[in-house]
Amino acid sequence: MRSDQIKTGLEKAPSRSLLRASGISDEQLSKPFVGIANSWNEVVPGHIHLNKLVEEIKKGIIEAGGVPFVFGVPAVCDGIAMGHKGMRYSLVSRETIADCCEIMVEAHAFDGWVGVTNCDKVTPGMLIAAGRMDIPVVMVTGGAMEVGVFDSKQLDLQSVFEAIGEYKAGKIDENAVKAIECAACPGEGSCSGLFTANTMACLTETLGLSITGCGTSLAVDEKKLKIARESGRKIVELIKLNKTSHDIVGLNSFRNAIKVDMAIGGSTNTALHLPAIARAFGYAVSIDEFNSISKQIPHITSMRPGGPYSMRDLDNAGGVPAILNRLKDQLDDAPTINNQTILEIAESARVLDDAVLRPLNNPFHQEGGIAVLKGNLAPKGAIVKQAAVSEKMMKFKGKAMAFNSEQEAIEAIMAGKVTAGSVVVIRYEGPKGAPGMPEMLTPTSLIAGMGLGDSVALITDGRFSGATRGGSIGHVSPEAFDYGPIAAVESGDLIEIDIPARKLNLCISDDELNARMQKIQILDRQPTGVLKKYRELVHDSSEGAYLE
Repeated sequence: MRSDQIKTGLEKAPSRSLLRASGISDEQLSKPFVGIANSWNEVVPGHIHLNKLVEEIKKGIIEAGGVPFVFGVPAVCDGIAMGHKGMRYSLVSRETIADCCEIMVEAHAFDGWVGVTNCDKVTPGMLIAAGRMDIPVVMVTGGAMEVGVFDSKQLDLQSVFEAIGEYKAGKIDENAVKAIECAACPGEGSCSGLFTANTMACLTETLGLSITGCGTSLAVDEKKLKIARESGRKIVELIKLNKTSHDIVGLNSFRNAIKVDMAIGGSTNTALHLPAIARAFGYAVSIDEFNSISKQIPHITSMRPGGPYSMRDLDNAGGVPAILNRLKDQLDDAPTINNQTILEIAESARVLDDAVLRPLNNPFHQEGGIAVLKGNLAPKGAIVKQAAVSEKMMKFKGKAMAFNSEQEAIEAIMAGKVTAGSVVVIRYEGPKGAPGMPEMLTPTSLIAGMGLGDSVALITDGRFSGATRGGSIGHVSPEAFDYGPIAAVESGDLIEIDIPARKLNLCISDDELNARMQKIQILDRQPTGVLKKYRELVHDSSEGAYLE
């Protein structure tokens, strides 16, 4: 066992002495040591219940003959961090989380580990760590919260953001905003739509690294506790079999994950996370693969933010196994931690609700959830969740309103300066420019709440929350800070968006664009601390914004 490095032989008496100080007995020294990366905290609603899962995981580990060791990992709530400097730290936390897991597992020579995760950057961070360390691992995602209800309408966090836009448009009063605020997020769990956290939970199950059913089971469900306990038993089994993360996850696993992502219309953040995770496992996955797979795989469920269904509905319809069943003829076989391959899971699953999870010949959209656009405005690509775009916005031409920060754009939107036919351009919010590539849920939600979702587009070198809908195009690459063409956009320029043709163009001549590029003066916010370090290490968003 790996842990023999810290517990076997006379020369390891010092480390054994320290382990005894932590309560380890002679009997336990002969057993597998299992690390548990616990991202519990009292800030993030998706994580406030994770200690309950950790206790069940510990029980499962002990029952199977292992010794559990719990350590802490940070977690950022994107919703709380949204709209201020804090959002610049969210994507940064992904690699920090990966580093924390790697440091603790390697420093203490654990034989395997369990990642207890939920919200947006924690799951991809732990998956990056799983790729870095070729040892046994099991992921336990904490589950979604229930939907909120107000005035007989289902609500989630997106509803609160959009309520502010409705208030600014005079559609509702302040009391209604407060009522929605109080009802939208009823308790523990990640936000209830198919936003980034829940998308990544589904993709973690598809990658084969969590117990079947884990991805869609809700935080409040008793079965989540059973899954946690089973996960504890499973990691000890994997250690005894020496079945490592790289034995489970291969290139086919990532292709399957993209196919599931396209079928369910997941968060655009997957175009950042899956390439970065794949790289950690030693595989190259480009955003062009998202485009090609999107052409092959239809969108078969209509989840919030683009549709009416919640994670509870998807779980009741059969969850990830049911999705795999729909896609079984499109998938490549791949192993999982569940003693079944992906195709075996798909074959044995049943779809329990044809309305929530439609057959491939009757999809909500003929193409998958995400499209990659290219053109003179985004030579390396830009990302849009086309499943959440209305037909009116699939082809759109409008006049640019250029802003050098999210806050400038928010102020203009709230002041009523953004009108139908506009293309809001927000730049210097990319991985290097911000730094940290913040999400833009506030401006997109204001636009939707004010009734402009079918007549105003938003383009940014930053990114979007999984809750964003409408003509919102992010990840524009190269970013403005790297002298991308988005830095040359001037207010009043015509911008043409053609999602079916995968085009994003600034309607000026090549000569004019080149002339403008020669005159660009880059905005430098001169970051300090971790943001300065991040800027120096981060790569382009089209490559997953990985750190070198």
